Amino acid sequence: MVFSGRIIQLSLITPIRAISKMNSLRPAKQPLISVENFRNFVYFLMFSLAVVGIYTLSGYSFAGGDAAGHTLTAEQQDALVRHPGSIFCLVIFLLSYLLVLLEEKTHLRKSKPVMLGAGIIWVTIGIIAPSFGFSHDDVHSAVFHGLEEYASLMLFLLAAMTYIAALEDREVFNVLRTKLVEAGLNKRQLFWATGCIAFFLSPIADNLTTSLVMGAVVMAVGASDKKFVAVSCVNIVCAANAGGAFSPFGDITTLMVWQAGKVEFFEFFALFFPSVVCFLVPATFMSFLVPNEKPWHMETGSKLKPGAKVIIFLGACTIAMAVGFEQMLGLPPFIGMMTGLSVLMFFSYIIRHRISNSHEDEDFDILDKVASAEWDTLLFFFGVIFAVGGLSFLGYMELASNLMYNELGATTTNIILGVASALIDNIPVMFAVLTMDPEMSHFQWLLITLTTGVGGSMLSIGSAAGVALMGVARGSYSFMSHLKYTPLIVLGYIAAIAAHFLINGHMESIPMIATDTSAAHH
Repeated sequence: MVFSGRIIQLSLITPIRAISKMNSLRPAKQPLISVENFRNFVYFLMFSLAVVGIYTLSGYSFAGGDAAGHTLTAEQQDALVRHPGSIFCLVIFLLSYLLVLLEEKTHLRKSKPVMLGAGIIWVTIGIIAPSFGFSHDDVHSAVFHGLEEYASLMLFLLAAMTYIAALEDREVFNVLRTKLVEAGLNKRQLFWATGCIAFFLSPIADNLTTSLVMGAVVMAVGASDKKFVAVSCVNIVCAANAGGAFSPFGDITTLMVWQAGKVEFFEFFALFFPSVVCFLVPATFMSFLVPNEKPWHMETGSKLKPGAKVIIFLGACTIAMAVGFEQMLGLPPFIGMMTGLSVLMFFSYIIRHRISNSHEDEDFDILDKVASAEWDTLLFFFGVIFAVGGLSFLGYMELASNLMYNELGATTTNIILGVASALIDNIPVMFAVLTMDPEMSHFQWLLITLTTGVGGSMLSIGSAAGVALMGVARGSYSFMSHLKYTPLIVLGYIAAIAAHFLINGHMESIPMIATDTSAAHH
């Protein structure tokens, strides 16, 4: 999950600048394929396809639908989709997201363009909606539906972010790093240890925090061996993303699917073995490239601060409350998370006034951890949810669903969207799918959860884990060093899908029945 925008921004800017500087020092020839050239080509291709798509949509006949409870005829819906104001909204969305993709070039935080784009889209909708028979109440209801979606996600993530920040403050992750460094493992053993820990830690924490912790371990013991650092970082990215795919807490996309009521909490664990396959296939091949020699050993002296073990226990209880409230009481998961956050706030008072004698703990206040949450990420979600919601109001999401899921089929579309998440953030991809709300079985909803979760591992820029590690291991792990192992990752991606079909294929015949109950989850 993307829990540290500042780290992400630095990790994006620094390696790109470093590579550009290295290239500028070469007097003779420039490399044929560089990070800059590849990304510029991708941006040009995506924007060109988007422009072509606009003209295609303008001439496409819409089959009919409704928005905000107001039913339109096929002719009215078709006119709404092709209305100049609607096309303007689509252009604004594409331009906003283009600025998100260019974040490391413009130094413009990703939340700003999507929030502005969402505002412009809904202002435009408010202007053109009355001409199609929509009342102010219809538009008002549509906006508040998006607010409901966002509020439930934001409150859940806010509580999770605060717990992660508290664990970092109590030195929990530093101690884990210290124990691994002091274990005296050889490089191949360390390769497998960091990968396995990343796989099982990311379902509980998040893939970004996991990758940062494991990346720090790799750099602490093998910074002088660039090849070892590069292959280990690739392994950590694959492990963290694969581990997050089978848990509602492992990635924001899985959280969105769970809160939308498409997949129940315990049904996510059906993806455990496909996720294991996705991790083990590339890891097995890459491990043969890692020697059995002893790495450079660094002693560290990190130790847990007072209250660390209790906070770990409270975190586990908070997760249990989120699940229990949803399963047994029909309450949305964020109620359990916020209840657990309140308990943590009480415990922070006890740490400050009862447990610790250290002066530094006198300033330990959970409200400070709430304030230090990555608000850029949370506001980015706001922009995405409301921008996509606006396009859905105009009929574009249903149109996209007809073009993709009805024409190509659910399996093909879900696999393609997984590959697309290597270039486009998986959060907008998943929210777009949820907004389309295609009629799919539990098997297909698990498939799209799997593919969007692990598809980002194909490129270093495809996930927060990869982007963060480019900053931690700059000079050793880069876009191009990751690209060398992409064929192995693609092999793992294909193997994971095959494992899903083999193990969970019987679920294909189970109809999607959770849609009617999704309202209860919100």
